[in-house]
Amino acid sequence: MDKGRGPLTEKAIGCAIEVHRALGPGLLESAYQQCLARELKLNGISFQFEYPVPVEYKGIRLDCGYRIDILVDGQLILELKSVDAITGIHEAQLLTYMKLMGIRTGLLINFNSGKLVNGIKRFRL
Repeated sequence: MDKGRGPLTEKAIGCAIEVHRALGPGLLESAYQQCLARELKLNGISFQFEYPVPVEYKGIRLDCGYRIDILVDGQLILELKSVDAITGIHEAQLLTYMKLMGIRTGLLINFNSGKLVNGIKRFRL
């Protein structure tokens, strides 16, 4: 199991850095999402794209339209952004997905950073 700084997290960050190195900042989030999915596949990393996040309410699972950008190996959430700055609402979105899914590790990745390492925030529950 990945502990937030384990091999899976580091591999995912490496893939994101490769995408950013090739494309740079300034594209739409959807472009980075597609390219990161391709990079993960090229590196043999298991993932699911646009993974649905159900909400449980009074014993019923509801599909409220929430989607995780990329779920890596069932244990790491990648929430991708291409914004001027990460705000509290972006962090809250990732933390909510982590809680709803029972996943302890998440990365918030803002591709609209001059240097991607400055646009990555790790979260652990």
